[in-house]
Amino acid sequence: MTRRSAVNRPLAALLAVLACVVMVAGCAAIPTESQPKAIPQRNAGQPTQEIPEPELGLDPLSVVREFVRNGARTANDHAASRAYLTARMQESWKPGSSVTVIRDEFGTVYAPEAEQPKDPNERVVALRVTVLGRLASDHSFIADEQKPVRKPIRLRKQADGEWRIVDPPDNIMIAESDFADAYFKVSVYFFAPDSMALVPDVRYVVARPQSGLPARVIDLLLSGPSDGLAGAVRNPLGDTATLDSNVTTSNDGSLVVPLTGLGDESEQDRELMAAQIVRSLQHVTTSRVKLLSDGAPLVPGQAEWRPSDLPAYDTVSSPSSELPGLLTLNGRVHSLGTGAPINGPAGNGTYDVVSAAQPINGQQLAVVERAGQGVRLRVGDYGSAGQVVDQRAETMTRPTWRPPASTDGKSTELWTVVDGTQVMRVQQNPAEQWVTQRVNAFELPDEGTITGLRLSRDGTRAALIVDRQLVVASVVRTPTEVTLRAPRVLQEGRLDSVVDVDWLDQDTLVVALSSERVPVVRVSVDGFQLDQYNSSNLMQPMRAITAAPGRPIVVADRNGLWTVSEIGAVWRPHRQSTPGALPFYPG
Repeated sequence: MTRRSAVNRPLAALLAVLACVVMVAGCAAIPTESQPKAIPQRNAGQPTQEIPEPELGLDPLSVVREFVRNGARTANDHAASRAYLTARMQESWKPGSSVTVIRDEFGTVYAPEAEQPKDPNERVVALRVTVLGRLASDHSFIADEQKPVRKPIRLRKQADGEWRIVDPPDNIMIAESDFADAYFKVSVYFFAPDSMALVPDVRYVVARPQSGLPARVIDLLLSGPSDGLAGAVRNPLGDTATLDSNVTTSNDGSLVVPLTGLGDESEQDRELMAAQIVRSLQHVTTSRVKLLSDGAPLVPGQAEWRPSDLPAYDTVSSPSSELPGLLTLNGRVHSLGTGAPINGPAGNGTYDVVSAAQPINGQQLAVVERAGQGVRLRVGDYGSAGQVVDQRAETMTRPTWRPPASTDGKSTELWTVVDGTQVMRVQQNPAEQWVTQRVNAFELPDEGTITGLRLSRDGTRAALIVDRQLVVASVVRTPTEVTLRAPRVLQEGRLDSVVDVDWLDQDTLVVALSSERVPVVRVSVDGFQLDQYNSSNLMQPMRAITAAPGRPIVVADRNGLWTVSEIGAVWRPHRQSTPGALPFYPG
């Protein structure tokens, strides 16, 4: 299907994405009359505080810099930023509904004389920033194209001799380090559409006061998935669940989450709701969590919960430790653990293997093999002959499996990209034949060849390499089609030479690049955080990378396989290191 660009990024759009998120989850007094209800609280979690006046005698360049630097101070409707505006503008300025995050290094210079007003009491300052992205109204970070932006800002000298801003930006800007200090990263949890896998939805909430974090997280959870995951996940809490009163701490130290509006859900569904809430709160409280529905325990027989009380939902999205992984070498598939060829035609040389993939439980194998002048796909049980899929191509990306619905079931779907343009899913029909169907990928960027594709191990997201850039999209399913929705380029401008990608966990990716200086990085699923691995011992070209929860990363370079377990550690030779080997974990 034709792909078109999902987002145009004119300069005006880059400058119109600024705002401070108003959190609504503090702990104000609750009325004692009638049934208590949660009280809407403006600027909840952002206590009223005295805002110091700007330093006297600042020049126009310094006024603009201080205006930007105070963007992270959200108290009293951004009073710290308003202090650098003229009195009239302080009353009329209404920043937008999102926050723009910029690099720490930004500049303020006087605009050229041709742009300066004739009035000697007015000056125009050019603010030069690099936009990293924006914090949207749903509190998710949306990465943006990392290109310099210039914004002219006019100032006027006041009667007291102080310079103040006449026409501020439409929204709030926050430097990257200030944002990391002012906002706390959390994950709120939903479920994969057809399995028991919990799916993290990364958001950012105001960090202070710390005591208000649980309430702010519950507000986010009850508001549903972020726009980037809408339609891709299942939400047992539904659209009608609300707080019956404020989130509070009881006399015995437990955190009380009083819900209402749940209806007649089954006990099983209520257990899933409990999992959503307790997992979402796990990094903002160590207290027991008391879950109530209209005053009674949410789950009959258990009012209080800790993370340890939950079933092991993560087992359906993590490969078993008994599966060491595989590698391809000289047209055959070998064990990554022992180095021996695997049993069956994929390991004994019957197939001329280009690439292969094993589902998360290891029961099946998909193989791309050379066939004449092109390639073809085989799918079958592990160790057995696979069915040839009716889809010839010149090239296919390494297959990637949709996870099965349970740990002991078989997967009925895998994906690949045909000839760099067609995203295909291969399904098993009722007759147990593997057939192809195109994925609706019209939101992906038009330009560029797709050279890599990895489904997340919960099946809700896809990471793609498009024109050597890293793109993450959600996987939205309907009874008739599957769509790659809301694609976002991560770290655009920095990750522009991507060779391979894999999922380290559900919300983190590892990326191999053709850069001599930065050959391997780790990047968050929203693109906000990027960490560089040590480059020692690695030699270009990078050829492949694989990762999985709780496992060392393995990368293939010119000389063979290397492994590392943490940022900053030196890469060490893998025990199966051989030039030409391409490693892969299940998934």
